[in-house]
Amino acid sequence: MKVILTQDVKNLGKEGDVKDISDGYARNYLIPRGLVVEATKANIKEKEDQTNRLQKQKEREQTEAQALRDRLNGKSITVTARSGGGDKLFGAVTTKEIADALNKKFKVKLDKKKVDLGEPIKHLGEYPVKIKIYPLIQAEITVRVEATE
Repeated sequence: MKVILTQDVKNLGKEGDVKDISDGYARNYLIPRGLVVEATKANIKEKEDQTNRLQKQKEREQTEAQALRDRLNGKSITVTARSGGGDKLFGAVTTKEIADALNKKFKVKLDKKKVDLGEPIKHLGEYPVKIKIYPLIQAEITVRVEATE
């Protein structure tokens, strides 16, 4: 019996694969658990349509991410923080503060998890920061940390 896997099944295949398996295994184990559906022409067409939709959505997200990267790459933002003697800060500049500054200046809605700092910024000055926009698409900005008056 030909089936389409709706989930990853150990020792059988990944989601979306079309496999030829025994009737008993399919009817008694896989179909009742919702792991596979029978590979009829309608189901195969639906799977192809879903794959095409997902591919188009992924391409659209990628082009949006590239446009955002081009908008942000090489730009700089300023974050103000309280500082003590010299150039040392009270506390540190966090990824949330950087994401908020990006949102304010460039009208970009970014999650703080996408800001890659490496280690917290604890001194005044300029620091290069990577922004992970999409897998394999990153922008590099400069964060200037200044003391509050």
